[in-house]
Amino acid sequence: MTPDRLSRVFGAAPASVQRLQGGDLSEVMKLTLTDGRQMAVKRGARVATEARMLSAMAAAGAPVPRVLYQSEDLLCLEWLEETRPSPAGWRALGKGLRRLHDETGRPYGWPEDYAFGPLPIANGALADWPVFWARRRLLPFLPALPPALARRLKALARALPERLPAAPAAALLHGDLWAGNALFGAETAWMIDPACYRGHGEVDLAMLELFGTPPAAFWQGYGPEAPGRAARRPIYQLYPALVHFRLFGAGYQSLVARLLGDAGI
Repeated sequence: MTPDRLSRVFGAAPASVQRLQGGDLSEVMKLTLTDGRQMAVKRGARVATEARMLSAMAAAGAPVPRVLYQSEDLLCLEWLEETRPSPAGWRALGKGLRRLHDETGRPYGWPEDYAFGPLPIANGALADWPVFWARRRLLPFLPALPPALARRLKALARALPERLPAAPAAALLHGDLWAGNALFGAETAWMIDPACYRGHGEVDLAMLELFGTPPAAFWQGYGPEAPGRAARRPIYQLYPALVHFRLFGAGYQSLVARLLGDAGI
């Protein structure tokens, strides 16, 4: 990070830089300027894509940090003061996610590919949702799986036209909405670190439920569940489980196997 560059952009020099945890794709820091302003700063090869995703989410009315500046490998974001989650915060997260999912369009996918750390995310557009979920989200993991799990995953992929809706509303998705990517204020919540694409809104809900249970306040904000969502949930949870298997190893193999069983395979 070049101090002169930031001084020209913000009219004040950096006073302190604190490195933060997280950021599979980017180096993340808290920057304080000499005039007291604070911001989150990211440096990485994909920050321009992240900035475009955040801008799309903001245009949909979803609560996200404001993009203050982006150029080349540098992204400067509004600093958000975080507190412990409260019922009001969870309700606000539900409302914000509902606004995001109400922003719909076609086709399924995203204009740019993305990544989770070293793992690529293919977002090439497809008009058929079960085909998108099979080709873009499940089948790319076949080479990494033990043969028995690979056979089960292929069987599920073949069954998706009967298991998933053919043409759900192509909602704007956060794409990686686990609890760590929600920041809570006193009575609000923001979504951070998106991996956006257009798809079935239940994908975000399934991800949020993979490692925890959102409280009732979240559902009060988001609204009622669609019929049949419980049967679709393990199909959508398989994608993040497969991502964890690829990134973090065989300790997640049992989770993949359990979700295939929950999906009836």
